[in-house]
Amino acid sequence: MSSKLHFITDGFVKNNPTFVLVLGMCPTLATTTSAMNGLEMGLATMFVLILSNIVISLIAPMVPDKVRIPVYITVIATFVTVLQLLMQAFTPAVYETLGLFIPLIVVNCIVLGRAEGFANKHNVGESALDGLGVGLGFTASLTVIGIVREILGSGAVFGWKFISGDGILAFVMAPGAFLVLGFLMVLFNKYLAKK
Repeated sequence: MSSKLHFITDGFVKNNPTFVLVLGMCPTLATTTSAMNGLEMGLATMFVLILSNIVISLIAPMVPDKVRIPVYITVIATFVTVLQLLMQAFTPAVYETLGLFIPLIVVNCIVLGRAEGFANKHNVGESALDGLGVGLGFTASLTVIGIVREILGSGAVFGWKFISGDGILAFVMAPGAFLVLGFLMVLFNKYLAKK
């Protein structure tokens, strides 16, 4: 099993979807107004990523090339629908917060990219590990962006206020998302360059 650990670490570090591959920017910029939102969106995407990778790995040999992408999107949409129904039933507050961004996981280029670029060429175990690694990388990056934005924007993290007064409002708005993402991408890639 340890020889397969690189499938997880590659998705988390070397092929980090946010900081290295620059994929999934819509949920990255829109849902990271707080650390909790980033964490929840990352976990939701990871759920779909792991399960769709597993199923696509199983069915890929049977799917003709002409209909490959529509079949993959149907598989992904099925898991997004399951996720949506589970969230509405068990975590309605989270579903209310993330709202529109849950159905948009269907067209998230991270999920379809891993299905097309990895899951259809690898076995079930490797595909599940890849989904876990990329999902963890996406979750971690969204959470870190949310932490920085929440601290700078409101002086809080995960809802715990530790700086009195107001923060810098721009950081909880769209310009702050771009600034934080840009700085974190530079730091992450500088770290990778040193390795």
